[in-house]
Order: sequence, then structure tokens, then C-alpha cells
Amino acid sequence: HYGPVPSFNAATWDFRIWGEVEEEVTCTWDEFNQLPRTKLVMDIHCVTRWSKFDTEWEGVSVRTLVEDGLIKPLPSARFVIQHAEYGFTTNLPLDVVLQDNFLLATHYNGEPITPDHGYPLRGVVGHIPARNDMDTPYFWKGAKWLRGLQFLTHDQFGFWEQAGYHNEADVWKEQRFA
Repeated sequence: HYGPVPSFNAATWDFRIWGEVEEEVTCTWDEFNQLPRTKLVMDIHCVTRWSKFDTEWEGVSVRTLVEDGLIKPLPSARFVIQHAEYGFTTNLPLDVVLQDNFLLATHYNGEPITPDHGYPLRGVVGHIPARNDMDTPYFWKGAKWLRGLQFLTHDQFGFWEQAGYHNEADVWKEQRFA
């Protein structure tokens, strides 16, 4: 990560969804934890050339939230910016955020994510073994200490993309740098 590990206060934490959606949504930590849960086993790949296989994640699927009508993207929505603590951002196409391999994760291997790894919430994107029908971006495309999702009509570079990292970050094409 870049910068210090932020502190977490469940009483003041909130998560916001805004932009190209029918209605802005803001939820507290307690409300977020009442959303439908999903567990995934994924391989994760870091731009620094390490991979970790068969990692287990638990959290909230954006796809499920859209299917359940809790988030209603406008037809004009094409991209999503993940907003995290300290102004950190990263971008993904909406199509990727709606895949089965993108999760708003609270748990890793059955335990809450540690503060160094994004507690209480991080975006996670990886490769689901035996599923080759989804884009697989590098791990930096999931923001630690996530605080919101902004739906956009156009793409907007996030922190690392502005610093020269590849915008698409396709693992299989080794798209590390622009």
C-alpha cells in the first residue's frame, strides 16, 4: 500500500455509492454487514510478480447488489472508481466490477482482513480457477480501506494508473506498466 494504515471506527465509518446510479446509497458498517454475503476462492496476482493460489475471500458482490436492485446503475454507467482512505483511487470497467471475480471483501481465509491488508473493507479481484470467461486484472485494481464506489460514464485513472501503471492491468497479457 501507499501511505499509513488508517484507523477504523465502526461508529463513524460509512460506505457510499454515487455517480451514474439512480439513487445514491450510503450505509454504516452495521448496514454494510447486513448485505448479502458471498465466498470466493481465487488466485491473486500482484504486479510485482508474485501470485497466491486458492485464496478464500468473503464479502459483498457488487453483481449481487445490482441483481437485487440495491444498486441501480444508469445505462450511461461504464466505469467504476473505488475510493479509499487518504484519497486513494483505482478504476475498473463496470463490466469487470460486475463479474463473479470482483468482491467487496471483509474476510480472508475465514478471518477479518488485517489492517495492513485493508481492514475493514477492500476491493478484491482475482482469477477463479477453471473460469476463463472473466477479465483478470492485477491485484492493485482492488483498493484497500475502501470507502465508496463512484459509477462514471468515462474512464478516469486511479492513483497507480496516474503513476504509470497499465490502465487495463490484464494479468494474462502482463500489462504491468503503461
